[in-house]
Amino acid sequence: MSCGNAHETDCSEVLDHLYEYLDQEMSDDARTKFKEHFEECHPCLEKYGLEVAVKKLVKRCCGHDDVPSDLRSKVMMRIELVRSGRPGAEGDLRADVSSDVAAGTEAPSA
Repeated sequence: MSCGNAHETDCSEVLDHLYEYLDQEMSDDARTKFKEHFEECHPCLEKYGLEVAVKKLVKRCCGHDDVPSDLRSKVMMRIELVRSGRPGAEGDLRADVSSDVAAGTEAPSA
C-alpha cells in the first residue's frame, strides 16, 4: 500500500512494522519516525487506527482466556525461530498447533 506521496519513511516499511509500533517493540528513534509518517500520511494513519481498534476489541473479548503454558512456550519458541530467519518455521508452527488441536491440548476457545 502506498498513498502515492513521497515520504521520508516509505508506507510499505511503516505497514510492515505496524505491529512492532503498536506493541512498542521498536526503538524510540523508529517510533518517532513512524509517528511523523502517520502525521503526514492519512491512509497509513487510518490503517493504524483500524489496527488499534482491532487490538482493543481482541483484548476486551479474548484477553481473559488462560493459554496452556506448553502451547505458549511452543509459540514463543517458533516466534524466535521465525525472527532468526530459519526457513519453514511458520509451517512448523502450524503443524504443532494442529497436533495440539488433534490431541485436545489446544487453548480454550472464547
